[in-house]
Amino acid sequence: MADLLVTNFNRNFTGVSATAANVIRQQARRYDMALVGRALPGCPDPISIAAARAASRHHDPAKPFAIWHVRRNTEMRAAIWARDVLRLPVRIVFTSAAQRRHSAFPRWLISRMDAVVATTDAAATYVPHVRAVVPHGVDTDVFTPAENRTSAWAALGYGGQQGIATIGRIRPEKGTDLFVDAMLRLLPDHPGTVALVIGRAAREHQGFLKGLQARITAAGLGERILFPGEISASDLPRVMRALSLVMQLPRYEGYGMAPLEGLASAVPFVGSDAGYYRAFSAQGTVGTVVPLEAADAAAEAAGQLLSAPEELSRRGQAGRDLAVHAFSAGAEADGIDAVYQQLWSAG
Repeated sequence: MADLLVTNFNRNFTGVSATAANVIRQQARRYDMALVGRALPGCPDPISIAAARAASRHHDPAKPFAIWHVRRNTEMRAAIWARDVLRLPVRIVFTSAAQRRHSAFPRWLISRMDAVVATTDAAATYVPHVRAVVPHGVDTDVFTPAENRTSAWAALGYGGQQGIATIGRIRPEKGTDLFVDAMLRLLPDHPGTVALVIGRAAREHQGFLKGLQARITAAGLGERILFPGEISASDLPRVMRALSLVMQLPRYEGYGMAPLEGLASAVPFVGSDAGYYRAFSAQGTVGTVVPLEAADAAAEAAGQLLSAPEELSRRGQAGRDLAVHAFSAGAEADGIDAVYQQLWSAG
């Protein structure tokens, strides 16, 4: 029996997975719910699609149907099959973060949704059936400030006195090369700083990765720009709170959680004008937004902050307050619940 079934069919832990997990941990306290498909950290053990279909038949009698909340094409397809072919008593909610036009098949799938939750006003312009704009939230109980950042950084074993990182897939769209450009300019003036490129490169981007590493080696910074690979969801909060600065320079980003996870950890950010970064920056009080492709501007902004420890600390504290009061996973769950209640009340 379940009133809410949230799907996660991707075996990899992606940005979509992270945002879903943040909300599911909140929703597990509110509903008779089930996670369907693949496991997510801190969430209920998942059930199979077959079990989800069975559970959908036995929802709370006070509710006219169960809700399936989906986030990917494969998940939309499974939910549409359950509703339209198997004729199960379900309605489908889709979360959309993309700030660009979807291709034809995803557009058709989205048109079949009963309700869409957009993560930004910009994302809402690309999809139909938007019931609410609800920004993604960060789990502020998981991402928390370090008691002593210097000790936290030292415990990671990367060397140096402080760290700066970019987080995400290693590929041109994510601007990994722009981060490396910025670090090649920044690090010679900040000898105690170590940079981390956290994430992995897919097979088709191995050449891109090797090219970056060759440039770093040629600059003599191979021991100060490190590639620790993908860090597990359970370990990422420990790494995040040890950083002094997060830098994200994507050429395109639908939303972008890394700056927000940093802010919840009292770590300010420098980011390109993509995703929802400008909103996170709180008019420049907790983060600095630079133009797209502006590695030099990013390096300059980071250098100014690293050279002003009091300002860095002030921004970190203000960032934590912003995450707690404006961008928490609890607030996101509240916004999504309002959509669920609209559907249930309408029958």
